[in-house]
Amino acid sequence: MIKVGVLGATGAVGQRFIQLLSKHPWFEITDLLASSRSAGKKYRDATRWLIETPLPENLQEMEVKLAEPISLKNSDVEILFSAIPADIAKNTEVEFAEAGFTVASNAAAHRMDADVPLVIPEVNRDHLGLIEVQRRKKGWDGCIITNPNCSTIVMTLTLKPLMQFGIKHLNVATMQAISGAGYTGLPAMAILDNVVPYIGKEEEKMESEPLKILGEFDGDSVKTANFTISASCHRVPVIDGHTEAIWIEFGEQPSVDDVKLAFRDFKREIDTPTSPAIPIQLMKEDDRPQPRLDRDLGDGMTVSVGRVRSDVHGIKYIAMGHNTIRGAVGASVLNAEVLVKEKV
Repeated sequence: MIKVGVLGATGAVGQRFIQLLSKHPWFEITDLLASSRSAGKKYRDATRWLIETPLPENLQEMEVKLAEPISLKNSDVEILFSAIPADIAKNTEVEFAEAGFTVASNAAAHRMDADVPLVIPEVNRDHLGLIEVQRRKKGWDGCIITNPNCSTIVMTLTLKPLMQFGIKHLNVATMQAISGAGYTGLPAMAILDNVVPYIGKEEEKMESEPLKILGEFDGDSVKTANFTISASCHRVPVIDGHTEAIWIEFGEQPSVDDVKLAFRDFKREIDTPTSPAIPIQLMKEDDRPQPRLDRDLGDGMTVSVGRVRSDVHGIKYIAMGHNTIRGAVGASVLNAEVLVKEKV
């Protein structure tokens, strides 16, 4: 078993990490780290457990450590999963990488750094080559690897099989679940019977991150993909599952059948515990995908698509994925599994 730790273990994303890792066949949680407010407390006393499954008994009595490298001085941890806020992650993740740890981060702080891989394994795992570049340039023994923003992951996974048609421009309108804002992110009175047409920095992430992910790695850097994205992001009263309406203009106009076939033919190329057998599920029903019905496909790691149809400028369709699993914690765990399997 590979020893792992969770940075930001007491928060909503940290708890989801613990849920997924507690029964993982490769990874064993040995260290939980958080801020000074929680350090020194037993985990059960340091957090309000929000996950639908019970807090694992073996972790209830574990003492929370301060999120500093010195806290792991005598630890056997090899991989740290980061669930800390971006403003804190900017420095803290670097400190742990400098200390020799592999940091699999869900935070936004380093996603767009030139030498940090921003990875969806089914899409661009060749970008893991940036880790060697990162270590060489920074002089680190450890490294930082990131997964994209939750809404970016859902969309970009569906774009990969369509790159063969030459994407020129796309528009996307998101309908994002409230869990993406964290447990205290939105008061009930703000979201019930309502749609909030703004999510801070979300549109900028959706317009920039996919271009890095779908870009070409030349052995030293990533040349971003050559198309444009216009995003409009909205919070809706759904607990889990981001739904996205996507319109794409192509260089070589495919038919609806071409696009459906591309989705069906997009096969699993990696075999790890978290990788879904079907990365993209094409729905047959006209009124699917729906968050309540489809977010748990592939244990929350499958992105579903439907309503593929022609448009005056190209093709449009609906995509949906579980934002806290495929779009966050599961993405980080999958990245770590690929690092282990490919011995990066």
